[in-house]
Amino acid sequence: MQETSKSVSASSSSDDSEPLFQKRIPIYTRSVSGAFRRFKTAILLLAFGVYFGLPWLPWARFEVANQAVLFDMVGRRFFIFDLVLYPQDLISLSLLLFIAAALLFFVTGLVGRAFCGYFCFQTLWTDAFIYIESLIQGERPARIRLHKQNWNAEKIFKYSLTHALWLLLSFITAFTFILYYGYAPELTVRFFAGSLPSVAYLTVLILTGTTYAAAALAREQVCIYMCPYSRFQGVMYEPETLAPYYDFLRGEGAKGRAIPRVGSKTHEERHAQGIGDCIDCGMCVQVCPAGIDIRQGLQYQCISCGLCVDACNTIMDSVGYPRGLVRYDSEINIESAKPGKVHIDLKRVRTVGYGLAILVMIFALIYNLATRTEVQLSIQSVRQPLFVVLSDGSIRNRYQIHITNKTIEEQTFRISTRGLPENAVDFGEFSEIKIRPGKSMMVWASVSLTPEVAHKTEEVEFTVTPVSKPDTALVKKVKFYVQHD
Repeated sequence: MQETSKSVSASSSSDDSEPLFQKRIPIYTRSVSGAFRRFKTAILLLAFGVYFGLPWLPWARFEVANQAVLFDMVGRRFFIFDLVLYPQDLISLSLLLFIAAALLFFVTGLVGRAFCGYFCFQTLWTDAFIYIESLIQGERPARIRLHKQNWNAEKIFKYSLTHALWLLLSFITAFTFILYYGYAPELTVRFFAGSLPSVAYLTVLILTGTTYAAAALAREQVCIYMCPYSRFQGVMYEPETLAPYYDFLRGEGAKGRAIPRVGSKTHEERHAQGIGDCIDCGMCVQVCPAGIDIRQGLQYQCISCGLCVDACNTIMDSVGYPRGLVRYDSEINIESAKPGKVHIDLKRVRTVGYGLAILVMIFALIYNLATRTEVQLSIQSVRQPLFVVLSDGSIRNRYQIHITNKTIEEQTFRISTRGLPENAVDFGEFSEIKIRPGKSMMVWASVSLTPEVAHKTEEVEFTVTPVSKPDTALVKKVKFYVQHD
């Protein structure tokens, strides 16, 4: 009994010392300048310009809102400049998703998590939120000092202003999202007038809250715990994959890293004493948005943003040592005794395979979009029953003719058949129909043939002709069923 109690006690003690989830430790990143930081800033400005600007970009259309990008949920169609996509364009949408996934794997195999470091929404919005934070609260030392000090007027003011601006950016982000689903100027007026459906306000509220929580509060925890990519991206890495690495041999030397002191400041003095080039300044850790130490090797938390490279290069310049102690490199190159020039290795089976798959799918997508018609036609036989024998011996087949108008204008369609006797086909009152843009209509057709003609007829050829464009008629053949002796 005592052993059981001790076991339970030990188990409880172990659970207490190793919690399932670690409490988040705030990360106060230091600003840095360099090639990777400039590239990240350029991508951030471009992405924000596209996201916030597209709903306001005019684009002339007929009977549709003059908006460059518009997702018309009522009409079930997506307008992307001159391209109009419908749910019926499932192949094009599937190809687009496949290309995006294959491109992600292709890029990861070449340069690691570059998507996470530069293009992911979480990274972009977190970058913007960090900029607001540093603008109000100051650089890293000032933010740490503000965090540690007791609550006073300064802390309340700066924290309140920071969170207010974060919420404002979150609201603008959420509000811009709904502008893609209607005419932006009209939606804006109606939104602030309170005349939109409740789902619009609920959407803005939810997106504002989730954007604020992800970019202001959770930040790197979204990447580490919520995003599955950080967990499975390791299987796409190869020894030739480029990623931020710390040159351990150069940085540690024979006696490890050390801060510059008298007698070990110059590059020659350090090498003579066996000291590595790393001066243990910690700048690579301070600029990392994930809070990791790149000197401990490649870690799954790393998003390959390259800011540690900029930080280390800046320090190396200041002390007069060669750049590249922390650099984008491959594992196989950086661990060699004499590292060669950094380069992207494309000659790998996996990389070539991804590249070929992407090219094939891009050509397939282009072909599919180039050959798509403005009308979608589907004709099916009514199979219950397949045919009916009438009192005069004639055999009747019935068909469902499904027509979708994929243009942005109302179209009139004329339905007819070829090679059949007169009065053999009955369309009811719908031999000519009008269909609104993006809408579909179903027409029932009956084909009745005498036994002699029926046994000679294997297929019925239907023709659907747009009245405004008679040269774009669609022809479809459907089997005619008869009773065989």
